[in-house]
Amino acid sequence: MKRFIDQTGIREQLDELTLPTPGSNRGYDPKQIVESFWLSIWTGASRYIHCDWLRNDEVLQAVFGWSSMPSQSTYSRFFGKFSQGLNTEVFPQLQNWFFNQINLGSMTIDFDSTVITRYGDQQGSAKGYNPNKKGRNSHHPLMAFVSQTRMVANAWLRPGNTADSSSCIDFMRETFKEALSNQKVGLVRADSGFYTENIMSYLEEEQLNYILAVRMYPNVKSEVWGLKDWVSIAKGIELNEMTFSHLNGKPRRYILVKKKVDERPKAAGKELFDDEPGYRYSCYVTNMDLPLDQIWNMYNSRADCENRIKELKQDFGLENFCLQDFWATEASYRFIMVAYNLMSLFRHFALNHHRKATLSTLKSYCFALGAWTVNHANKKVLKISLPTKKRPWLDGIFSNIKSASPPFDYSNA
Repeated sequence: MKRFIDQTGIREQLDELTLPTPGSNRGYDPKQIVESFWLSIWTGASRYIHCDWLRNDEVLQAVFGWSSMPSQSTYSRFFGKFSQGLNTEVFPQLQNWFFNQINLGSMTIDFDSTVITRYGDQQGSAKGYNPNKKGRNSHHPLMAFVSQTRMVANAWLRPGNTADSSSCIDFMRETFKEALSNQKVGLVRADSGFYTENIMSYLEEEQLNYILAVRMYPNVKSEVWGLKDWVSIAKGIELNEMTFSHLNGKPRRYILVKKKVDERPKAAGKELFDDEPGYRYSCYVTNMDLPLDQIWNMYNSRADCENRIKELKQDFGLENFCLQDFWATEASYRFIMVAYNLMSLFRHFALNHHRKATLSTLKSYCFALGAWTVNHANKKVLKISLPTKKRPWLDGIFSNIKSASPPFDYSNA
């Protein structure tokens, strides 16, 4: 992982950012604090106190060229120096640089939100929508994913009592105009929390193709009830379309999917009508003229967002790296996203056939290898304990890393 980080050049980019500086000459270099934070996450830390584990790992410190590693309090002080303005300056610039290192072509961007439960009175934690821990304080962050690369394009932390669509246009604007300013966005997808007239109008102003899930408001339901001539495309699945204006907005194209529960018991959607039991409906709005089934299939691949959020929470400590100050918590939250992107890049270009493995799998499969250092010919040499049969596999990983350098080409995008 150290060699791969060197290949990306991200350490040099950290030098270009306006990161908080230490208060004394004995303080840690800001980029070492960031790298140490990433390394702690990759090796299993899910709380700040867990970051202290690596302070006793002399081998890892030697690999990264450090004489010592930061403590829990060092991370707290470092992230505590971030403010709203500094977060807005640092992270879009870092994400912009990161995606400039990737050749992808047209991107599909998926917007989503999640709930992070808090067990205290941290700034911004408030009672709001929380399906798993009702009544608990929470934060309600926003995320933008790049579908083809399984990476995070942008992320904001929001108070727990924030509505789904709150601040979404500002978030989208930062994502498109700053984080992805040099990229071509071919499609935008989002769930029903983003179904508002303002968001649709903004995407149209930016001339972006979109498919949004529609919230089944009463006026939408009444239009769906009157539809005729449904088209069957598979057993238990029928499609239809209509032109509809949301809240006196412009007429738009709506795609309807009707699924028969008896034949599709696991089908997503909602049962809308008492007079027609046994059917679940889904609805999407789009500004594209593609066939009905193609629109529906294009949206369905968005479901991978939930897997990315699940991995971030379970393997990257997204729910547990929390400080009292709101902007300090957001800074650590956004650095976690960069750690996730680096790991996604490593999976794709270094591991190839394990490019979809989660971090927890990689830790046991690739990272948890016994190792020690020895001095040989005035050089420090890393010795890795590995069965003879697996040595060609490890040599292959090092070979892949050596041949990988920016710009990274996603030929299968």
